[in-house]
Amino acid sequence: MANPSAVCNGHLHHHHHQKQNNVLKSGVCKKNGITKGVKKNGVTNGTLYKKTFIEHFEQAPMYVAVLTFVGFGVGTIFGYLRDFMRAWGLEKRNVAQEREQQKDFVPLYQDFENFYTRNLYMRIRDNWNRPICSVPGPQFDLMERVTDDYNWTFRFTGRTIKNVINMGSYNYLGFAETDPNALKTVTKELQRYGTGICSTRQEMGTLDKHVELENLVAKFLGVEDAMVFGMGFATNSMNIPALVGKGCLILSDELNHTSLVLGARLSGATIRIFKHNNMQSLEKLLRDAIIYGQPRSRRAWRKIIILVEGIYSMEGSIVQLPEIVSLKKKYKAYLYLDEAHSIGAVGATGRGVVEYFGMNPDDVDVLMGTFTKSFGAAGGYIAGKKGLVDFLRTHSHSAVYATSMCPPVAEQIIRAMKCLMGLDGTTQGLQRVRQLGKNTRYFRRRLHEMGFIIYGNDDSPVVPLLLYMPGKIGAFARRMLEKNIGVVVVGFPATPITESRARFCVSAAHTREMLDTVLNALDELGDFLQLKYSRYSKSSHPELYEENRFEFED
Repeated sequence: MANPSAVCNGHLHHHHHQKQNNVLKSGVCKKNGITKGVKKNGVTNGTLYKKTFIEHFEQAPMYVAVLTFVGFGVGTIFGYLRDFMRAWGLEKRNVAQEREQQKDFVPLYQDFENFYTRNLYMRIRDNWNRPICSVPGPQFDLMERVTDDYNWTFRFTGRTIKNVINMGSYNYLGFAETDPNALKTVTKELQRYGTGICSTRQEMGTLDKHVELENLVAKFLGVEDAMVFGMGFATNSMNIPALVGKGCLILSDELNHTSLVLGARLSGATIRIFKHNNMQSLEKLLRDAIIYGQPRSRRAWRKIIILVEGIYSMEGSIVQLPEIVSLKKKYKAYLYLDEAHSIGAVGATGRGVVEYFGMNPDDVDVLMGTFTKSFGAAGGYIAGKKGLVDFLRTHSHSAVYATSMCPPVAEQIIRAMKCLMGLDGTTQGLQRVRQLGKNTRYFRRRLHEMGFIIYGNDDSPVVPLLLYMPGKIGAFARRMLEKNIGVVVVGFPATPITESRARFCVSAAHTREMLDTVLNALDELGDFLQLKYSRYSKSSHPELYEENRFEFED
């Protein structure tokens, strides 16, 4: 049975004022929100979406939210008590502090800003930064470490925890591998070029490998040109300031990655935030920007650019690209799409959300992605019209100042991309994409059946499982590791205070046996820690506006 809290085609199911309207005049049954062919907000979503678009954002029971706040409250009270004891010498002070000679200076280490780190994060610090000593494939080896002072410091025991199932790495297609046959071409390029370039792209740092890779990326995406960079984070943070500046307006999704946020801030442009994947909120900002222009002067904005991601890495949701493209065309804005997590991971042949929705790549002005996830490498790219890429070759801070991508990494990307395109003479790439989709849907379906609250789209390999209470973050990660399963847990301030979670990343390299092992462990741990909160309640991300009509242009 489908989840009544699902979101179809981006609209939430309202249990009250829509309950009596389940059968529309068109004869189409309305279930789980808005289905294909049902008219909502002045547009038949069947004309925008070529398939059903379902996302889940279920709200936890009220008692869970209350107990979560109580948990943080108790932790905060004891934190202040321990700070008092440290100040009077009753407890050893392990944290960095100012020297006596600098007592009159403005504090370099802000005391209140580090309060959470000292008193809350330190209690569960052992669940992060664990060093692994093997390739981060579907399984990895972990260096065992212990602490003698409650996580302030760690020491290694010299032992290795073998064959830990890896549910945290972004190895979506399984290209993070050490097979000598697969890495034959990478080894060859390493022997030919060495490991480093020691120069920027504008000086002596452009090799034939970079040109080959850029041509291949452009062909893979179906655009005119592309440019590659040595660091994925810097692809956003260093290129956005080259595209917009003072007098420009950036409309950014509230859940955008830090690299997009940093790039927007460095640009000097005006930034306005719209609710996550909320088209009413975005259109209101676009309409106001056109009507009122810039503050004070009321002049028209030089540019308006929309920043979104393909798959949001903490929510597991997929951008509502068809509606955003319709809005950007209607209001003559530009669209910057970050496909860091979606390129390779979604779409029939792994070409990202543009292919996933069956859209034309020319509808997106700036296509950005990284090679750090699906391709098992490093770096990122910007792709689009040739004029855009030529402009960035001259004005991008990464092109001017950053060291070029090293040749073995470029060859690894070429190898993986040719595999996806079938240029290696096999269908292995297509098989990996299909296997990832099967694993993702199976893993998500089983978690729903067990009663866990998970966020995101049914086709997203990023699967957040809600833990909520701070005390359960450490307990969950430690007990999973005891079962030889490595997971990533995330809490405040990286998430809202009431939405601590474990984030699973499904890979094509995971076998059904591995997934079943993880699911069985989750089923047992979910009962032990009482994590099965699902009641199929209304979404916790309601629509911001109740306006009834929004028209979209083709």
